[in-house]
Amino acid sequence: MNRVLFGSFTGALFCLALGCAPAAPPAAEAPAPNGAFRDEVLGRLDTLQERIVSLAEAMPQDKYEWRPADGVRSVSELYVHIAGANFGLAGTFGATAPEGAVPGNDVTDKAAIAAALAASFEHLKGAVGDVSATSAPENLTLFGREMTTRQALWTLNEHLSEHLGQGIAYARVNGVVPPWNAQ
Repeated sequence: MNRVLFGSFTGALFCLALGCAPAAPPAAEAPAPNGAFRDEVLGRLDTLQERIVSLAEAMPQDKYEWRPADGVRSVSELYVHIAGANFGLAGTFGATAPEGAVPGNDVTDKAAIAAALAASFEHLKGAVGDVSATSAPENLTLFGREMTTRQALWTLNEHLSEHLGQGIAYARVNGVVPPWNAQ
């Protein structure tokens, strides 16, 4: 194998081993979201909602103040963050959150947090459902970065997936099996 080909091949293997992903296309090159893409995002949001809410419900109330270390979100703070982020992300797509919809970080009541989570997912899915190729702005800002609406829709699912993983870790450390694995 010649050196150039071998170098490209080993570089690709190295990236695969480390989980490297190709860089996202520049914002101007990404197409606007169409109905099919929006529906895929909504389908993933349904799955994320089911898993995050069921995981929050599976955690015992007495674990809601548990945190893995000082300075790291507690269980309740994680789920309050998710609810707040859902309402905030919906705002990126033009939806206005209801006044007082997000509990403060000092709220540790499981029922109140579960209600806020459920409401936040419904609000976010409503905002995403209203996005169309003709109504979506070409570029918007999310997490301090300018991106297309399509990239923002993808990013909101990535954000929720990251926190689902965090919730799974919190649950497992506290002896809670995620409900979808308990079958």
